[in-house]
Amino acid sequence: MAVAFDSLSALRLPQGAGVTPAASGGAGAAFGAALEHLLQSVDRSAGDANTAVADMVEGKGDVHDAMIALQRAESTLQLTIQVRNKLMQAYQEIMRMPV
Repeated sequence: MAVAFDSLSALRLPQGAGVTPAASGGAGAAFGAALEHLLQSVDRSAGDANTAVADMVEGKGDVHDAMIALQRAESTLQLTIQVRNKLMQAYQEIMRMPV
């Protein structure tokens, strides 16, 4: 069973969505960079998993290496999903605050 992960490098926020780094200063830029790093990490681990599975299918790689790469990719993706969920909860809580 081969599992293929699509590249997440094309995932971007729409123009004008959210807070821009210029409006929030250095903290916004650092937060944006941390999120960018997290997405790149997910993309990289998915690529590594695809390579490991392809090597296993071709007989060049080991089943254990492929399974470890797949688990690492899954863990990284789950972490990213949980970060997204927490961000959405925080955004919704802020939107419920009275002005």
